[in-house]
Amino acid sequence: MTKGTARQFKPTFWPTVFSLSVIILALCLGSWQIYQMGWKEDQILLRTERSTAEPFSFSERYSGEVANPKSDEFLNVWVEGEFQHDKELYLGARSLDRRLGLQVVTPFVMTDGREILINRGFVLSEFKDPSTRKEAQISGRVRIEGLLRVGGWKGYEFVRPQNDSQKNFWFYVDIDEMDRAVNLNNPVKSVYLDAGPAVNPGGYPLGGQTRIELVNNHLTYVITWYSMALILAVIYFIFHYRPVEKPEDE
Repeated sequence: MTKGTARQFKPTFWPTVFSLSVIILALCLGSWQIYQMGWKEDQILLRTERSTAEPFSFSERYSGEVANPKSDEFLNVWVEGEFQHDKELYLGARSLDRRLGLQVVTPFVMTDGREILINRGFVLSEFKDPSTRKEAQISGRVRIEGLLRVGGWKGYEFVRPQNDSQKNFWFYVDIDEMDRAVNLNNPVKSVYLDAGPAVNPGGYPLGGQTRIELVNNHLTYVITWYSMALILAVIYFIFHYRPVEKPEDE
């Protein structure tokens, strides 16, 4: 009767070092993706709840600057006053439904005398010139609803593009620099507004451009990284689970 070949788990040095390093890295990346998934789900919930809540008066709630801008971001507010259309600013390199364009940021003088920047929304490139959208250049006192936003570059610092105030071409909202570019007298420096989805006369700008629903593919990455760690662990075990070598005289 033939006995089965004896096997023994005998790890070797360099395959062990390599495998453990990659497995630990994959587990860390998978865990980080779990954290990111939870953070993004919380962000979507927060943005949805705040953007759909009943708006409140910005002037009544904030008699001065917003004390904690990041804590209050995406709150739904309304302001009353007049646009300064002759001081429009343009956020370039924007697109909507695969159409290239820009977003129009217009200073707004509130009834309390303070000025706040309002991102009125998207326009196609051919409608950059205000004369092509005269109907939307609303005059007189109006009430605007929008979401509180914090200015500044939101991406990695090493890829931050440079705004060009001379050419009035902005990649992101820099409140202080924009205020200086159009010589505002009494600006709100802590926040600006993203106008809500209310339709403007003539159709443009298209408001409601705030990203509420964020892309959340992190579960796919979690499965990918954890699967990679598991597969490599199995391969490592199989590779080192070898038959026991017996002396030739046995």
